[in-house]
Parts: sequence; C-alpha cells; structure tokens
Amino acid sequence: MPELPEVEITRRGLLPDIAGQKVTYVTLRTPKLRYPLPSTLAKKIGGEVLRDIHRRGKYLLFQFDTGVMLLHLGMSGSLRVVGQSVAAQKHDHVDITFGRKILRLRDPRRFGALLWIEDDPQKHPLIAPLGIEPLGDDFTAQWLHEQIRRLKAAIKITLMDSHRIVGVGNIYASESLFRAGIDPRRAAGKISLQRLERLVPAIKLTLQNAIKAGGSSLRDFIHSDGSSGYFQLEAFVYGREGEPCRVCGTKIKMIRQGQRATFYCPKCQR
Repeated sequence: MPELPEVEITRRGLLPDIAGQKVTYVTLRTPKLRYPLPSTLAKKIGGEVLRDIHRRGKYLLFQFDTGVMLLHLGMSGSLRVVGQSVAAQKHDHVDITFGRKILRLRDPRRFGALLWIEDDPQKHPLIAPLGIEPLGDDFTAQWLHEQIRRLKAAIKITLMDSHRIVGVGNIYASESLFRAGIDPRRAAGKISLQRLERLVPAIKLTLQNAIKAGGSSLRDFIHSDGSSGYFQLEAFVYGREGEPCRVCGTKIKMIRQGQRATFYCPKCQR
C-alpha cells in the first residue's frame, strides 16, 4: 500500500504538470471504487482550474474553486500523467484531462477512493479522525510522550495507529525503531522521554530519506512519471529476516504484530 512518502512523492510529481491547468474533460470508466464515484464530477470540475494539491496523511486533496476532490490510492492505486495518445488499460478507471495531458487513476484492486467535497475537507469523516503529521513541527518527543505514556500496546503498533500519527506505515515504523534502538515489542508507555527524543527524529529522518529515495516499490505502486522507488534497497531491517544486521552483524528477526511483519535486530534494539 502506498504510504506517506509515496503519496507525498505523487503530490510533488503531479504539481508541475497539472497545477494551474484547466480541466477540459472527465472520464469515469467504473461506477465505484471503494465508494461510488461522484457521477457529477465532470459538471463540478469541467472548465475549472486546479489551484493546488495538498496531502493529509495518505489522502490527496485537489483544490478547485468549487470544492475539493479527495483521493486515496488504496492498496494498489497509482496516478500518472500521460499524453492523449496513451490508451487506457483494463484497470485505468478515471481520466481527468487537462488540455493535452491526462491525469489517470489506475487501481487494479479497486480499494482506492475518489470523492467530491464542497464543505471544509478537514471536517470530512475520512479526514477528521486522522492524527498528527509526523513531518510537522508539532510532532515532538514531548507530544508523543504525553500521548503514549499510559499505553500498554507495543510501540510498533502504536506508531502505525493513524488516529495518533498518520502515515508511519509498516516499513517506516520498523526502520525508525531500528534507527532509535528501540525493541518494537516494548510497551509504548514504558518508553522514556529520553528514548523518544531519539525516536521522533528517527521517524522524521526515515520518512524524509524515503521521499528523497523515491519511496518504496511495493506491489503496483509507481510514481506519476511511471518510475518506481528504491527505499527498500536501503532498508536496515525491513524484509531482511535472517540476514546480518548492517550495524552489528546479528541476524535480523521477523515477528508478527497486528497481522503485520515486524523486522528488528535483537542486539541493536532493546
């Protein structure tokens, strides 16, 4: 599933091509993805200029004067800007044409979402429950300490709770905890402020590095230009079960937490 870095990379990739451009045509090839597609979308945005693209967690918000198009890539979705000569394929469900360029939504598993919002998007039921942005200035060790100091849940599970922190997916949680030297099984409430002062910068650095590296190539995720990311090639622990730790040489272990694979070094992370 595309996580925060992949969604942010997609946003940045789309901006130069379509921000400030006028919508000339809209094509919907299916009635629904995770939710029904807005059948009146062509009327809502046809002839309108795309003012900006924002990100909230893993959601992209396409800002028009008449409202906001909210988009989530689901498990396998991707957005690409293609020319008019590029024919749509089986899983290309939505085209939004900007003159000679087409913003194309591909979603093989149809778990993505595209909605139209005319009210405040921050109050929408999909956006309002989201937690703090980990790359924002408000995400600090002190804030995190206050949020988790009474929790018995494992820190890895806590980091992936989007109602507390958005966008720290499975790969990035494992990598951040390794950088901070924290055992992913440790109860969140048992972690001291001093150790959180290592963890918060580790989360920020891990996400920033992933964005710089182009994200992670997972399943069908591709960037808006068709390329794929290579962050996984730089991973310290994720996907490296049985391989030597890049720091101490100890074999990386894998366990299951919340039905997700967790990778860690039993020597470096305590």
